[in-house]
Amino acid sequence: MQTVKAKEYHEIVQVSDPQLSPDGETVAFVRKEPVEDEYETTVYVVSVDGDRMRQFTAKEGIDANPRWSPNGDHLAFTSIRGDSDTSQLWVLPVDGGEARQLTDVVGGVETFVWSPDGNRIAFTQNSIDDEREVGLDRDTSVNKEYNREPPDPKVIDRMVYRAQEQYFDGTRSHVYTVELENELVMRHTAGNYDFVAPEFGDATTLYYAVCRDTPTDDSTRYDIDSVDLESGEVETITQTTSWAPSIAATEDGYLAYPRTPEPRASMQQTDVEVCDPTGEQTVITADLDRTVEPQSIQWAGDDLYFLTPDTGNVVLRRAVLEATNDPERDLETDSSIVVKDGELTGVSVEGDTIAFIKSEWDHPGDVFALVDGDVRRLTTVNADYLDSHHIGQPEAIWFENDGREIQGWLLTPPEADIDRSEQYPLVVEIHGGPHGMWSTSGTMWHEFQTLAARGYAVFWCNPRGSVGYGDSFATAIERDWGQVTMNDVLAGTDRVAEREYIDTDNQFVTGGSFGGYMTAWIVAHTDRFSGAVAQRGVYDLASFYGSTDAFKLIEGDFDALPWEDSEFLWKHSPAAHATHVETPTLIIHSDNDFRVPVNNAELLHLFYRKLGVETRLVRYPREGHELSRSGEPNHIVDRLERIVRWFDGYSDYHDVPKAQNEEATDSRTITEEKGGVTSGRCDSIACFRIRLLLRAGG
Repeated sequence: MQTVKAKEYHEIVQVSDPQLSPDGETVAFVRKEPVEDEYETTVYVVSVDGDRMRQFTAKEGIDANPRWSPNGDHLAFTSIRGDSDTSQLWVLPVDGGEARQLTDVVGGVETFVWSPDGNRIAFTQNSIDDEREVGLDRDTSVNKEYNREPPDPKVIDRMVYRAQEQYFDGTRSHVYTVELENELVMRHTAGNYDFVAPEFGDATTLYYAVCRDTPTDDSTRYDIDSVDLESGEVETITQTTSWAPSIAATEDGYLAYPRTPEPRASMQQTDVEVCDPTGEQTVITADLDRTVEPQSIQWAGDDLYFLTPDTGNVVLRRAVLEATNDPERDLETDSSIVVKDGELTGVSVEGDTIAFIKSEWDHPGDVFALVDGDVRRLTTVNADYLDSHHIGQPEAIWFENDGREIQGWLLTPPEADIDRSEQYPLVVEIHGGPHGMWSTSGTMWHEFQTLAARGYAVFWCNPRGSVGYGDSFATAIERDWGQVTMNDVLAGTDRVAEREYIDTDNQFVTGGSFGGYMTAWIVAHTDRFSGAVAQRGVYDLASFYGSTDAFKLIEGDFDALPWEDSEFLWKHSPAAHATHVETPTLIIHSDNDFRVPVNNAELLHLFYRKLGVETRLVRYPREGHELSRSGEPNHIVDRLERIVRWFDGYSDYHDVPKAQNEEATDSRTITEEKGGVTSGRCDSIACFRIRLLLRAGG
């Protein structure tokens, strides 16, 4: 059997966004395959018996968001194809035929939803005032020569003016519909706000969410409006507070949506609230001590389905509602888990059939269906890869610290399954969030398996602050990210280190985002680790507050403001303790990370350099905060190889020089089998000078 390698990320297929056909017989989903520096993203369909699977859209574009028409005879999807560099709406007959482009709008199509009668589709699009004034947001043919250029200079008048990997540049999200018959596009919203989450009730009632507070970027309060598509009348139905508003509606006027209580929303769990036709609001998850994933809420008849993190799994729950006009709603908490075990990342319900994406310890993700109580695996997209590679099964480990039970896992190298008379170095991984939750699968599957295959035992856990274990567990890090989390992580590390096959003299630590914060915090408070890699981390809370799109995280978790509590925030910043760091630390960050901007990495790198810490800063162009999960494939591989290579250089188990002592290059291929490094191209200063001499004839 082969062992898993970082470069084999290119061989691993991902699936997402399952969508059941109205008859519950077929699942459409997105198949994503890494190809060099990009992804081949295509829509596939598979029958719920798993016997028939076929590619549905051509490979000429980047296709996503498959959605069935109400009668199931068409499938709509978004696609970037041809000469377009924006995502447009297309529709394709299920029984065969050519795909038809429905929109040609300047901002591209974001989210969309069919009307119940199948005559129109509602969608959102980001556009600027000038584009809306001349109609480019409805049809670019009014000015075929138009090309949106980034403003020069950029004039900023918003608190949050960039997110993910791009600037907003004056755009706002608005809600539109397109008629299937004549492709007529109409805009239904106006104003300097972002209108999001369109959802139909009946065929002429369209709902959406909008934050009208001033300034909008400093509020999580959203109005849920309805617009009558025949009369144009707009009405505010209800209001909610949410980080990521979504709406699920029934034709008879029931609305379900996420609610995250204020104030200090980052310390609150998200609930599901239902507003009935009379305006009565009921929090149906009031007795459920778990947070709800806001984009997962959906109706199926009189029942509501939604995902929740739960003790190392992401599970599907059902809220059974009374089929009457009585606004009282009860959640059967004891029997509400419908699909458990593994990490679910997408769900679609039609009648009694449920389609979902699930990853588990032995595979990175496939399409499943629950039919008549029977769970069926509909795809095995990575069967060949999994059959030819050793995939280790993590061991669950529960340990106690400060009176709390903490869940963790240990994954050992392949040879350790046979021979535990040898010793192995240990890598400790710390999750982000801080209110995240890790499992044995999900987005870290490939990384954990790669580290184990390289000869490291890998330990990870869900320390206090994690979701999935109840409200008091998640809020235990209030005003103290560092010490509480560190105590739990190190308690778990101590438990693992008691095993004879773990070499306590060769321990390493890494993590991203909040995990990057914790990596820098831990190496400033203990010298037990031989090497560390801090990734996309928050290292100075005040500068993070002033540059992120998530500044309310500081207000919520720390109940502090930089101009009022500067000493307190500095005390809780890893950079403040840099003088105590002795652990060699690699710092990894992305140039377009607007969740944790790169100035945090620059600050920590400079501090470490000035203080004599062995360090190096690696920055990835074009990438954002999601580098490790959805970045360019070559960058994902390079990042993981650099982590392994950094640890190898300080490990007694790999005879290689320290990575930071080698000449830095823009591109490198790390030979995992030999633990060495070969330049991908000659980009060193010396090589650059040689090229100049050759060009000059020298």
